[in-house]
Amino acid sequence: MDENGSTVLSAPRCDRRTFLMATAAGVLSIRLAAKAKGLAQTAWAAPEPIGLPPLPYADDALEPVISKATVGFHFGKHHKGYVDNLNKLIAGTDYASMPLERIIAETSGRPEKAGIFNNAAQVWNHTFYWSSMKPHGGGEPPAGLRERLKASFGSVEACKKELHAAGMAVFGSGWVWLVYEAGRLKVATTPNAEVPFLKGAKPLLTIDVWEHAYYLDYQNRRGDYLRAVLDSRIDWGYASKNLEG
Repeated sequence: MDENGSTVLSAPRCDRRTFLMATAAGVLSIRLAAKAKGLAQTAWAAPEPIGLPPLPYADDALEPVISKATVGFHFGKHHKGYVDNLNKLIAGTDYASMPLERIIAETSGRPEKAGIFNNAAQVWNHTFYWSSMKPHGGGEPPAGLRERLKASFGSVEACKKELHAAGMAVFGSGWVWLVYEAGRLKVATTPNAEVPFLKGAKPLLTIDVWEHAYYLDYQNRRGDYLRAVLDSRIDWGYASKNLEG
């Protein structure tokens, strides 16, 4: 009883060892619960969608060679459209958790997966294309790349002429590439959404020769578009980094 005559119920006493064991058990229980919650969140978390990489420059930075209007349609409609279509096609499938390059490799040559392949490859190709250009591009390549170009083509100008000719020779829609393969630099082309890395070639830079890449600015004058990009917008530094990387 207390001093007022009331009955006091005291908590049972425990020794130090019992107290420490109980405390440790409680902490362990909390940690296990937190870990289980984390695992559950990881297991059930939705995969991140394939994103639309931002342009590496302002949308008017390539003018007058490529207009702001063309960039707006090409990047804002076509490129974004491929991203949106791809995410719809892979939602709820194993592809949703794969990186873009693996999606391309896993669906290449499979007619039943053509929709996924085409959209995935076009996302990759367009991202590479935007990075292959820069404002005030062209000019002389970095020294290391320049020597490689001379060894493979005879001169930088000869390489540019071969890229131009190859781009003109693409029938319909496609891409012209500078690639590294079997110890040499080469010019390659791919139709539609095809990518050269599936055939063992390392892409260094590319120019899009689908009509949507140039028609607003050049109409049917693909050659003028190719020449203008090669003379004043191509990013030789980007090709050099890809060669060294």
